[in-house]
Amino acid sequence: MSLKAIHIFLISISILLAFGFGAWAIFVPGGGLYLFLGLLSVVVGILLIIYLIKFVQKLKNVSLL
Repeated sequence: MSLKAIHIFLISISILLAFGFGAWAIFVPGGGLYLFLGLLSVVVGILLIIYLIKFVQKLKNVSLL
């Protein structure tokens, strides 16, 4: 596996974790801190998606192998 493929995989897992934690934190009954952390996690997930798109565009000519 190439470094590019590993990077794409790890960023994809990070996106899923950010949205998963965000959904959990937003819907758990617990107060304002959980809501804030959930919204922050969703924002981080969106920023990670943007980063992944830019990364793939920048290295589109580099092979995955």
